[in-house]
Formats: sequence, C-alpha cells, structure tokens
Amino acid sequence: MDDATRPDPGAALRRVAVPGEHGGWSLTLEPAILGILVAPSSAGLVLIGAGLTAFLIRTPLKFSIGDRLRRRNLPRTRLADRVVAAYGVIMLSLLVAAHTTASSGFWIPILVALPLFAIELAYDARGRSRRLVPELLGTIGIGSMGAAIVLAGSGGYDTAFAVWSVAAARAIATVPFVRVQLRRAKQQDHDIRANDAAQVAAVALAVAAMSVTGLPAAGPAVIAVLALVHVVAARLRVPPVPVIGAQQVVLGLTVVLVAGLAMQAP
Repeated sequence: MDDATRPDPGAALRRVAVPGEHGGWSLTLEPAILGILVAPSSAGLVLIGAGLTAFLIRTPLKFSIGDRLRRRNLPRTRLADRVVAAYGVIMLSLLVAAHTTASSGFWIPILVALPLFAIELAYDARGRSRRLVPELLGTIGIGSMGAAIVLAGSGGYDTAFAVWSVAAARAIATVPFVRVQLRRAKQQDHDIRANDAAQVAAVALAVAAMSVTGLPAAGPAVIAVLALVHVVAARLRVPPVPVIGAQQVVLGLTVVLVAGLAMQAP
C-alpha cells in the first residue's frame, strides 16, 4: 500500500474525537462565560473545562453507541471507545476537582439537564443529530453549565437559574433561526413562521425568568433585540454560511456581556 492509499490515523482520530458542528463551540462556551462573569471562582473555571469535555465526548459516543445499535464492530468503533474513555476520565476528574472547592449544590442543574442530554444522545446514535429536537435540547442542556458555575462560585439559586434562563432563551432563539438560514442558503424548503414563533418563545422565557428569578430587565431586553434581529434577518438576503456563523458569535457574546454585566450590578 503506497502513501496515497494508506489510511490516515490522524484523520480517523479527528473524525471521531472532534465535533463537526463549529457553531456548537460558541453555544457551549457562552453559558460558561456568562456564569463565570456573574460569579467568578476557581471551581467555575474548572467546570468550564468539564463543560467543554462534555461537548467533546458527544461525538465519540455517537459513533460508539450508534455502531453497536447497528451491530457493527469497526476499527472506528474501537477508536471511539478509547476516545470516550479518555474524555470520560478527564471530565470526571474535572468534576471531582470542582467538587473539592465548591458547594455540592452545583450538581443540581447538571442533574436536571441529564434527561436533555440523554434525548440528544438517543437521536445522535440513530443518525438523527441534525433534527431540531436534539439540537435544541442539547443546547438548552449545556446551558446548565452556566448555572452550575454560578452555584460553584457561591451564587444563589435564583441567579443560577436566571443565567440558565438566558442561555436557554438564546438557544431557543438561535437554533431554529440558524436552521432556517442554512436551508435558505442551500435553497431548500424552510418555514419562516416557525422561526418567528421561536423568537416569541425566547422572549417569553426571558420575561418569565425576570418575574420568577429576579433576572434584571437587561436580560429580556437583549434577548428581545436578538429575536428582532433574527426576525428581520430571516427576511433579508441570506449571507454565506461562514458569515452566518460569525454573526452568531458576535450576537452570542453581546447577549452574554449585556446580561452578565447587568447581573453583576449591585
């Protein structure tokens, strides 16, 4: 076998170990940044690492469980098993490290989010990870990391779940919008009304959080601006896919900074 036809171990490892969803990095980091901005702590920084590892482990788990459901035992399957084990050790080590310096209450939002991750993984294993349900539930679930970071930093439960509410509202507004924009870019059928409904739901969640958790008005306000941008943008000429991604990074950081600084205010 010559060099041109020999399998590339590095490429195989990247496919199994590195998520292909580039936007997922931003949506994973945003609630973590929001949490550490509101309640900074060393335990919170450790939890950011645990959250990123949880995001990474989803990809090899998808291959490992999916192959077994199809009764396959491929080299890819065995490689995925090893990557899952490596990520799992790292994630558990980080969680244990956080536990030694933080209140045990930080586990509560993580445990609450576990059913969301389980549903997402069930879709992943069956090759349906691109559906709306797993994308939305997984993104809402990862928002629990922001709440956990707040609790680890000695923040209150109201503040923690206000942070999660902002992250969830951001997810509800963003995931359907990006799906519509990507379908528009590919000239596929799309439903702008579904996007509009998602924007209304996101604002409603943020307003409800303001009433229940004491989230400052800046939180619902910045979510309302995000929703308005999405409603208008879905009716304008669709930009190239990389531009859509860059726009979302800017919008996400704006939501994090506005809501986070408002929750820091005395």
